[in-house]
Amino acid sequence: MRSTVLYVLTVLIWGSTWLAIEYQLGVVAPEVSLVYRFSIAALLMWAYCIFKKLPMQFSLENHLFFMTLASCNFGFNYLILYWAQDYLTSAMTSIAFSTLLIMNIINTRIFFGKPIAPRIFIGATLGLAGIIGLFWQDVKTLDFASEAIIGLGLSLAGTFVASLGNMTSVRNSKNNIGIMQGNAWGMLYGSLFLLTFTLISGSEFSLDTRLPYIASLLYLSIFGTVIAFACYFVLLKDIGPEKASYSVVLFPVVAVTLSIMFEGFVWQSSTVIGFVLVLTGNIVVLTPVHKFRRLFAADKPLEQS
Repeated sequence: MRSTVLYVLTVLIWGSTWLAIEYQLGVVAPEVSLVYRFSIAALLMWAYCIFKKLPMQFSLENHLFFMTLASCNFGFNYLILYWAQDYLTSAMTSIAFSTLLIMNIINTRIFFGKPIAPRIFIGATLGLAGIIGLFWQDVKTLDFASEAIIGLGLSLAGTFVASLGNMTSVRNSKNNIGIMQGNAWGMLYGSLFLLTFTLISGSEFSLDTRLPYIASLLYLSIFGTVIAFACYFVLLKDIGPEKASYSVVLFPVVAVTLSIMFEGFVWQSSTVIGFVLVLTGNIVVLTPVHKFRRLFAADKPLEQS
């Protein structure tokens, strides 16, 4: 029951954050918005840990992994994805991000030695074909300077960095580090890393005081960062990265629905085909062979005696 609730919350919140990110772009530099976002989230996480009197002292080795978590899940992955949404709609970025599922499975094999089932290769092939379908209008011209191709490249790069962060979270859980403490340290380091990057890049610390920006910033900080990451990392710990990543399959459904409502997202035939292939590939990856056999067996008519 707990996993179901956490799963639904993760899907609904993260599926909607792609649209919220759109309201962060335009006036304030993406890196500055992220400094605000993760600073607010870090403050809330530390307040919670202090209120609950959770142990916050860890070894130097664990702090190095907190920094890795910060870079990959609470910092530069989001910076890259914010850049991607300068070129793509929230729906397209979300669909590209769904490849996190396949990246997590491959990285689980690399870092934790878990075998890769043959169906993974089938699912990965379908997913790749789906990505090509989604961006077919730009892929067929091979114009690597086009906005869609740039956005796709950034989306996949940000997704890969996020997958490395997921592996770091699994490692922390295996070393009995509490989810809340790990997130608190990670968000603190993430905000500091982003602040350093912002200062070096010379970006101006401005603030858009209009309601859409402030509301989306608070939503992303509280729900999209504090609550959603806590839910997702508990799922990583309880059911493993492969099953937890299944939530990624449903992100695009929520994101596309909201994009149609608020961004005027328009379907094309290649977009529909690509979307179906990406979802099918992810479902194939997460569905064990014996479940397919049961499904097909159930469809067979009973033999008469």
